[in-house]
Amino acid sequence: MALLVGGMFAFYYFAEANLAVRWLIMLGGLAAGLFAAYKTAPGKALWGYVTGARTELRKVVWPSKQESIQATLMIAVVVLIMAVLLWGLDTALLWGVEKLTGRGS
Repeated sequence: MALLVGGMFAFYYFAEANLAVRWLIMLGGLAAGLFAAYKTAPGKALWGYVTGARTELRKVVWPSKQESIQATLMIAVVVLIMAVLLWGLDTALLWGVEKLTGRGS
């Protein structure tokens, strides 16, 4: 963390220097910080998690374009049906409450 903060500090400290040099200093601080973090036990555990996630991602069977479109349309139809049903239930309950309380007449 100190290396990253040091790179950021150098970026602003050398404000009169060329912008490309300042960015290289900051990126160098970032790279040094990431390298130092990788050498720690939590850093190695995180890297192992990332590589394992990439391996599992390669195993995923992604749906085809047609399957995606069909699933999306099915979901849209179900949402529309549920919206109509809930609207009908809300209307029926409102009518019932109005009849029971005498309001809205």
